[in-house]
Amino acid sequence: MNQWVLIAAGIIAILLLIKAVQIIRPYERGVVERFGRYHRTLSSGLNYIAPGMEIVQRVDMRERVLEVPPQNLITKDNVGVTVDGVIYFEVVDECKVLYNVVKFDFAAIKLAQTSLRDLVGSMVLDEVLVSRDRINSELRHIMEEVSETWGVNTTRVEIHRIDPPRDIVEAMSRQMKAERTKRARIFEAEGIKRSTILTAEGEKQAHVLRAEAVAHAIEIEARAEKYREIAVAEGEATAIRDVFGAIHEGGPSRDLLDFKYLGTLEKIAEGKATKVFLPLEATKVLGGFAGIGEVLKGFNEGEGKKELTTEGDEEGEDVEESSEGMKAKERKNSPLKEMKRVKMSRKVVKG
Repeated sequence: MNQWVLIAAGIIAILLLIKAVQIIRPYERGVVERFGRYHRTLSSGLNYIAPGMEIVQRVDMRERVLEVPPQNLITKDNVGVTVDGVIYFEVVDECKVLYNVVKFDFAAIKLAQTSLRDLVGSMVLDEVLVSRDRINSELRHIMEEVSETWGVNTTRVEIHRIDPPRDIVEAMSRQMKAERTKRARIFEAEGIKRSTILTAEGEKQAHVLRAEAVAHAIEIEARAEKYREIAVAEGEATAIRDVFGAIHEGGPSRDLLDFKYLGTLEKIAEGKATKVFLPLEATKVLGGFAGIGEVLKGFNEGEGKKELTTEGDEEGEDVEESSEGMKAKERKNSPLKEMKRVKMSRKVVKG
């Protein structure tokens, strides 16, 4: 009998020893309650408690993920969308998470759903679709305010999916296609406009450059012509001065000059022109020849009239004298007429 008592006592002692020894993992914390009240917190490693008087509740301190199930929400413009998401959190106070909230996972999910309903209901569909970051940040802010009293730190909140109704998706697809077609046409028109403007500017610049080149060429040609005429004039002036000086230094006689005039007249007559312009001195010589011919003609007429009567002789002499006076006047004016004719011819040639 005593033997069985000892065996039972040994078994009980072993069980109590097993209950007394608590091994806490590195990512856990142990909350010890003695007679229903918080007593202490056990850290990782080997720990001992008083069996029967103390109990240990283990709390996982690692970061965890909660999935927010999909729910149908109504936007501000009365469009139904399906939204879901995920919440990342970690326990920072093991006592608060045990004593301040019951079923933290359930409470966090319900808080996230109600907060999403409020956020999505305050925005139109277009804002909901393009404001994921805004929704995430505002939802995280709400979760942090509440979860702080639960001893939990919300590290991140992400909206996983936002699904509008099928007809809205099709309408949005058509709208997006139309918008892209519009932008493509605008870009094409802008390209054509830009190309036309650049082409016109290029043609304008080309015309301007060609005009400037022509003007520059004309200017250079005019300068060259000017220099050529100046050089020719200076050469002719030098030649004339040299010839004039040589003539005066040589002292040519009048006979030599007349001979040179005759040679020059011969060269002038060699041309095929129907009109010949003679120098002033040559017209004087020809005028002298014409005057001699008139004198001889008047002399022959005077000889024929000597056979008339005395009265007729007197009258004939008067007529002959008057005719001779007129002929002399003509001979006197003949060189002047020739000079005027030559000057008029020179003016016509110059013109």
